[in-house]
Amino acid sequence: MDTTTDVHVESSDSVAAAITAFRNGDPVLVHDFTDREGETDIIYPAHAVDADAIAHLRNDAGGLICTAVSDAVATTLELPFLEDVFEHPAAADHELGYDSRSSFSLPVNHRETFTGITDDDRATTIQRLGTVAAAAAAGEYTAEDFAAEFRTPGHVNILRGAPGLLTDRRGHTELGLALADAADCAPAVVVCEMLDDTTGNATAPADAETYAAENNIVFIHGAALVEELSED
Repeated sequence: MDTTTDVHVESSDSVAAAITAFRNGDPVLVHDFTDREGETDIIYPAHAVDADAIAHLRNDAGGLICTAVSDAVATTLELPFLEDVFEHPAAADHELGYDSRSSFSLPVNHRETFTGITDDDRATTIQRLGTVAAAAAAGEYTAEDFAAEFRTPGHVNILRGAPGLLTDRRGHTELGLALADAADCAPAVVVCEMLDDTTGNATAPADAETYAAENNIVFIHGAALVEELSED
């Protein structure tokens, strides 16, 4: 992904602040690229998500609340790309205007939830996904364990990160997972797009940055994370 159109690349101090916030379990606002989705996501480490965090994402972001896991974890848990398992004709042509493929894998609920959509239910599912990702990365959790603990379909969409993270793809999935890796967190993050209540479109970067400043949340451009965290 070409990032040359993003000339606003913060200093390494800003990246360090984002890593520190993530390590402390705090959210970070990440704007991807103007030549990609052009969106700002609120991103949390999955283990830090509770019911209050879900309410924060619903009310202050408003997009789809998803949990991204690393490619290695997805492989261990046998989580497919969703487009690869759909047999409906609508899945035959899945061209995207901003990337070569979607990161979506299975939508799940934890089996101890009820409807799966309440703040408490989604927090339960996401917290366990964070714990499971850490265990799977350590070789201590299997696909059979996953099937016993989660059911699909559900209300938390899992996203599957690219194998080389920012080397292979530079979506919010990979930006968040690269941030988690730098912060020594489990390879599972929660992403949710910020939407503008007036226009219904993605929140403008300047407005997202103002929101971040007013709420003492770190805001960073994806180009800065690529500059500091990519293995290119």
